[in-house]
Amino acid sequence: MTALICAPGNAGTAKIAEQHPVDVASGEAVVALARQVDADLVVIGPEVPLVLGVADAVRAAGIACFGPSADAARIEGSKAFAKDVMAAAGVRTAHSEIVDNPAHLDEALDRFGPNWVVKDDGLAAGKGVVVTTDRDAARAHAAELLECGHPVLLESFLDGPEVSLFCLVDGETVVPLLPAQDHKRVGDGDTGPNTGGMGAYTPLPWLPDGAVQQIVDDVVAPVAAEMARRGCPFNGLLYAGLAMGAQGPAVVEFNCRFGDPETQAVLALLESPLGEVLGATATGTLAEAAPLRWTEGAAVTVVLAAENYPGTPRTGDAISGADAAGVLHAGTALREDGAVVSAGGRVLSVVGTGTDLSAARADAYARLADVRLPGGHFRTDIGLGAVEGRIGI
Repeated sequence: MTALICAPGNAGTAKIAEQHPVDVASGEAVVALARQVDADLVVIGPEVPLVLGVADAVRAAGIACFGPSADAARIEGSKAFAKDVMAAAGVRTAHSEIVDNPAHLDEALDRFGPNWVVKDDGLAAGKGVVVTTDRDAARAHAAELLECGHPVLLESFLDGPEVSLFCLVDGETVVPLLPAQDHKRVGDGDTGPNTGGMGAYTPLPWLPDGAVQQIVDDVVAPVAAEMARRGCPFNGLLYAGLAMGAQGPAVVEFNCRFGDPETQAVLALLESPLGEVLGATATGTLAEAAPLRWTEGAAVTVVLAAENYPGTPRTGDAISGADAAGVLHAGTALREDGAVVSAGGRVLSVVGTGTDLSAARADAYARLADVRLPGGHFRTDIGLGAVEGRIGI
């Protein structure tokens, strides 16, 4: 018998999977559910349970698990740890400095600029970053983080277009997926505050041949080897966010899991059975797995966000068209009367595919035109810069 269980799930997963309420941050609760349903494989999606060690609890219970240990998840959970690993592995990244005392903030800010990059050193769901030429704005964000007891990471600005590369990693075995590009800012033309991502596309027509292998060789493989050397080998999905400059790739950040919105575009083109790929990684047999198979063409995903996102989103609004083909749920829930309602900031992703990027864009926006969310907003320019040839290294 084959079954798919999502916990806790949303209005979209309810259509395709059994759903069980569970505290995803509790290793004990996740293990109890896995035993109850006799799970062969547990895939942990969000970063918080990974950082808290839920994967360790699942493996300790003798159940195959896709997702890194708490020790390995520090590659996302602590930017300071990630910087230390990269330094030891000889991986290019931005110059950085940790500030944990407000008294040292101004002096540290003076060592950066004219572009300031200010990050929360811990988990921030993609929204703890400010990139600005305004020193006062940089200082205000850093001061707010420090006031909340969060250490601040200041970084030098990396130029060049950004690339997102997901890699399956099983110890020192690295298998890259298709490269993608995210659109972080909330508004068209990369305006407004950073978000968790407003849309993405794959592949990247402007990325030179051999660039993916270069990223694996120069970035992901050395980091995987260094983590194994430290006794915290990575098993799961390692995301590298990179700036592609004239000197080659430089790391902006690492994540320890699949992430929105690139995953939706990348997996739309994957022909290999996803469960088999994740299972091979989880069981340490990735090196023996068949090469990944991909559909020719391109994919674009556009995020439909709730009113006021990335601030506190308005929730509880009924959505029409949410069950259409190509519509993937994120922040949704089922109301008692069966209506699909918004329950988060990034509510839905709409995925389009086509023979090329232009066709995939047209498909995505045609599908999105049939979806209605009161107060909802989305970017109209996902992938447009690449279509128009405005992106290059």
